[in-house]
Amino acid sequence: MLSSELDYRNVNALWGSVLVKTLAHVGVKQAVISPGSRSTPLAMAFAAHAGIEAIPVLDERSAAFFALGLAKQRGEPVALLCTSGTAGANYFPAIIEAHESNVPLIVITADRPPEMRACASGQTIDQLKLFGSAVNFFHELAVPELDEPRLHYLRQTVAHAVERALLPNAGPVHLNAPFRDPLAPWDDGGVTAKFARDIDWDLFFQHLAPPPGTSVVTSLPQFSTDVHGLIVAGPVQPADPAGYAALVGEIARKLGWPVLADALSPLRNHASVVPHLITTYDAILRNATAAERLNPEVVLCIGNWPTSKVTRTWLETSTAPIWFVTRRSDNRDALHGRTRHLPVSLGTLAAEVPVSTDPNGYQQMWAGYERRTREAMDARWPKLDELFEGRVAKVLAENLPVGATLCVANSMPARDVEYFWPANDRQVRPLSNRGANGIDGTLSTALGCAHGNQPTVLLTGDLALLHDTNGWLLQEKFRGSLTVVLINNQGGGIFEHLPVARFDPPFEEFFATPQLVDFEKLCAAYHVEHVLIGDCRQLGELVATLPEKGIRVLEVKTDRKRDASTRRDMFAELAVNLG
Repeated sequence: MLSSELDYRNVNALWGSVLVKTLAHVGVKQAVISPGSRSTPLAMAFAAHAGIEAIPVLDERSAAFFALGLAKQRGEPVALLCTSGTAGANYFPAIIEAHESNVPLIVITADRPPEMRACASGQTIDQLKLFGSAVNFFHELAVPELDEPRLHYLRQTVAHAVERALLPNAGPVHLNAPFRDPLAPWDDGGVTAKFARDIDWDLFFQHLAPPPGTSVVTSLPQFSTDVHGLIVAGPVQPADPAGYAALVGEIARKLGWPVLADALSPLRNHASVVPHLITTYDAILRNATAAERLNPEVVLCIGNWPTSKVTRTWLETSTAPIWFVTRRSDNRDALHGRTRHLPVSLGTLAAEVPVSTDPNGYQQMWAGYERRTREAMDARWPKLDELFEGRVAKVLAENLPVGATLCVANSMPARDVEYFWPANDRQVRPLSNRGANGIDGTLSTALGCAHGNQPTVLLTGDLALLHDTNGWLLQEKFRGSLTVVLINNQGGGIFEHLPVARFDPPFEEFFATPQLVDFEKLCAAYHVEHVLIGDCRQLGELVATLPEKGIRVLEVKTDRKRDASTRRDMFAELAVNLG
């Protein structure tokens, strides 16, 4: 009995539609597709399937980062399809990021059949294991045949690939899919339809379902509540930010330990459920006396290592044992310290840790430093330049709508959010490509995060935006609202904080890489709304109420060298005041 969701016009059409229908049955709801010839059977199948949103994207690099953003937003696997040749190679930066940040992607590269490889055939490269160790799973599918056992193999392999994209650790998987001609769905005279009538298609797909979740349980170390214990909550992007914050809060409450909360975790935006929250640790630990007094006796690291280099250096020099909570099996100890992996779910950890009965003097010491540093920082704001880059992060923290999604570019935007984002209960959801920390694909990732979602804001520098302006080609298919807050300091601001900045030449030309792009005209070329920001009051008003649809750029022009000097002076003054 034929199924209305399958295409019986020829063997390639049937193969493609079985693959896509299998993906739909195991929970894939979105596919990002770049145009090409060899991928025709699969592109046609995705376009025809009512249960999967198929989104065409011209540029493969933008497509991959857009899919990354979609998967980040939902915590669900997203399919990614391209043709043969160099198309798949353009996926690589996004796949690396997905691997490092545990984002599930189902990457499908179409290919020529084996007899057309290694013979100078056009648009053909070696696509076997193209992404190396950056994927959880690789398999080259068989060339399509009208053979029922082969279709069973196709179904189970695709279902297994989705499972491997989610379990035991989320990440990308790669299926290489060769096709022989004809690629278009030309009717083969009923041959395929006749073959398909003998298959019970309802039974064929009946057992398929999305992979179940897992709860890793292991024996826990005996955490003590009366030691100088510290929780370091690094960048993490859980599907349920409020639930994540509540679990970390429960752990902190039971142990009585302070929580150093990275701004790229949800914790600072759910402050009321996370006791003992510390947000100014980067400034506190610049004071040598404070850093020594606050040395921990045990550290519990949740998420990833913190953005703050000052904090990482401090942890690196500590002799305290570090328990790193992770389900990943690879080495996550970037500090090469006294670190042991703890493969346990946060829920299990929260249920099993002991309950503190006495006030913890260590936590109180941290709280005292936090209060003094925050007061000193707040007192300094009126003295700073109106459009100081760091002030932009503060304006966003104070004015974004409750529950907004904030995408943060790497380099200085991520640092300024880390330095200046205060604790609050506005439930803003921060998202960022902190797996590999690259600036490529920033705009496309943000568009993916915003697509089909609530209005979203991207905080980015000029170089990160220029790396990915092809992302604006997505806007015809983009369904949502994205406000880009662009800090234009005409170059790479983060390099001003590196030792190499003292060596000019060649610093300015080869590191700062100054640019003179007129962003108003660039936006006009892509039909993107542009607003030049005059002061922070205007910025606050424009981000307080976000548009329901469309893309706009709010450009904040700043002085790169002056802002770098302001940061250095501010942190030096804060460190002295703590002495």
